[in-house]
Amino acid sequence: MATILYKLGRFAFRRRGLMALLWVLIFGGVGFAASSAPTPPADTFSMPGTESQKAYDLLEDKFPDASADGATARVVLRVPGGGNITDAGEKAKVNKVVAELRKSPQVASVGDPYAGGGAAVSKDKSTVYVSATYKVVQTKVNDKAHDALDKTLENARKSGLKAEAGGDAVKIEQSVGGSSEAIGIAVSAVVLILTFGSMIAAGMPLLTALVGVGVGISGITAIGSTVGLSSTTTTLAMMIGLAVGIDYALFIVSRYRSEIAEGRERHDAAGRAVGTAGTAVVFAGLTVIIALVGLAVVNIPMLTKMGMAAAGTVAIAVFIAITLVPALLGFAPIKVLARKDRARYKGKPLSEKKQRKAEARALKQQQPNLGARWARFILRHPVAVLLLAVVGLGAVAVPAASMKLGLPSEGTMAPDTTQRKAYDMMSQSFGKGFNGPLMVTIEDKNAKTEAEDVRKRFERTAGVESVGPATLNKAGDTAIVNVVPKAGPAEDATKDLVKTLRGTAKDIKADSGPEILLTGQTAMFIDFSKTLDDALLPYLGTVVGLAFLLLMLVFRSILVPLKAALGFLLSVAAALGAVVAVFQWGWLADIFGVDQPSPIMSTMPIFMIGVVFGLAMDYEVFLVTRMREAFVHGVEPRESVVTGFRYGGRVVTAAAIIMISVFSGFIMEENDLVKMIGFGLAVAVLFDAFIVRMTIVPALFALLGKAAWWLPKWLDWLLPNMDVEGEKLSRRLAAKEQVPPQQRHPQPQYRG
Repeated sequence: MATILYKLGRFAFRRRGLMALLWVLIFGGVGFAASSAPTPPADTFSMPGTESQKAYDLLEDKFPDASADGATARVVLRVPGGGNITDAGEKAKVNKVVAELRKSPQVASVGDPYAGGGAAVSKDKSTVYVSATYKVVQTKVNDKAHDALDKTLENARKSGLKAEAGGDAVKIEQSVGGSSEAIGIAVSAVVLILTFGSMIAAGMPLLTALVGVGVGISGITAIGSTVGLSSTTTTLAMMIGLAVGIDYALFIVSRYRSEIAEGRERHDAAGRAVGTAGTAVVFAGLTVIIALVGLAVVNIPMLTKMGMAAAGTVAIAVFIAITLVPALLGFAPIKVLARKDRARYKGKPLSEKKQRKAEARALKQQQPNLGARWARFILRHPVAVLLLAVVGLGAVAVPAASMKLGLPSEGTMAPDTTQRKAYDMMSQSFGKGFNGPLMVTIEDKNAKTEAEDVRKRFERTAGVESVGPATLNKAGDTAIVNVVPKAGPAEDATKDLVKTLRGTAKDIKADSGPEILLTGQTAMFIDFSKTLDDALLPYLGTVVGLAFLLLMLVFRSILVPLKAALGFLLSVAAALGAVVAVFQWGWLADIFGVDQPSPIMSTMPIFMIGVVFGLAMDYEVFLVTRMREAFVHGVEPRESVVTGFRYGGRVVTAAAIIMISVFSGFIMEENDLVKMIGFGLAVAVLFDAFIVRMTIVPALFALLGKAAWWLPKWLDWLLPNMDVEGEKLSRRLAAKEQVPPQQRHPQPQYRG
């Protein structure tokens, strides 16, 4: 592996113009494809095989008109001070609102709140709601339609009514586009400049990361409408692609500078950088890709698409790091060095003063740096450091034990939004369960009779507020019944009610045979939670198992991959604990922009497990590869830890800070899932890079000694040697350097 990448790095360095042109063509081609592609679809959610999904599929088949996917808006109107909404004067105001909605752009139909027995009027007659259905899906509701709805609400308020609106047709205010990415890039630029002391060196990782993200996002956009990749998918791919893209290029550039400092020729330094650090990048990228692609095991299409899209962006970042980065180094082989070091590599004679400074710097570089001193401190106190770190992470992880999972709804939005106000008004006037009704489908040749029996039995169930009349399809073989719980959508009482009703449905099916399915927001949440619970262990087994094998190939050890996996568990537990404390408990909510503490997104734990595992293995590979490289070249085990920190500590620290800054920028996003994931990944990298990889890992190496690199002989023989640390490459190049150039290809000798 190292030899192949060495040759690739030399080729890219020497043929830099060709390589740069190739990536320009790729960037332009994918960008053109994206610009001519249809608009990406709206976020869709499905759970194949669950009862909720079966019910929705049945509705789409049996009620094609009712199951149209147009956006909806529910306008809630109230007479302040307890007035009567059915009085002639107030009724005229409501009818004016209805008339305005019907004239609004893109609106298909508007219900009459006073028709059908007044079901849309509250019992105290103070509140009424008006439902509007649009001709287009949520993402295609245009600004004119949004403005018309806002104008209708404003006019209703001017008439003396309290008016708010909920539903997916209501505009959600978004933060200024690009601000999250800009913050991450700005912080990354500062860190890179401080790390490298060169604007050119700092710019390369940023440039190549932006190219990689551009290619990845354009590719997602180009195929988005074909494979159903939504805007959220693009945001998450951008978040991860930008972070790993900067880090991977950072490691290649840093290793190139180290090789130049050791006196290598420029093209040889580029080849060695790609052959050594590039090999670590390839395997680190593979661990991230395995973790992201492994989300397919969960069997939730939304998560699968998110994982696949992000994995594709990571793969592009790896290819750019081992091809475009060495090509750019070819354009600026000396300017990539710190300004104070450039003169002596240009072959120019130095003045006596500059020569003394250069010698002083060279002597200083031979002295232990901060990373080496930190490693030696841990080696002197491994047990105390290990206990302190583990106990500290364990304490942060405590809140995770009280984690409550939920799906986003208008009830979890900020209190000052019109959606949340409408939600609260509905709860107050119609009951808490009105915002989360349950939908029951009854499929039978005698659907009307069976539906009436279901209604009567469900009405007698504790926890049911009301059961609506049955609605039959045209064929008369399927009916819909709406059940309003007494409790709110997220309350445990409603979850218990769903289980009770499903049990009753099974009893009815056993007696008379109709197919009864229960769906709705709460039912979907229960099915979703069960799907995630059932998939968690298979997912962990698949991802951790494959990554364990990969790390055995990288480090040729059993204990190193084992402690890497255990360290990951500490990191993700602590990160989830921090997420619960901030987003569920509301600690430091103002600082992180959490408007409304609420249950943690159901997708959050399993998504974080996948992504954090991949990123955790990144730092394990980058840091421990340097230790392994020193060990296989004859350095004593404990000293190899110091060597790894001396050469890799500063770069890993910079990479971690960059990744934290990129993820932290996404905390400013309005999308709750993106905000939560950005925070979770930022704290996870913080814990994993600085506490697990740079504290716990060296402490364990100190305690294990040479045993850390133990591998059974039979397994050593069985596993292919990937030469990640470049041992074979170093021997081959060393042997080549010892032979004079004129003797490397000797002429054949003939004997007379």
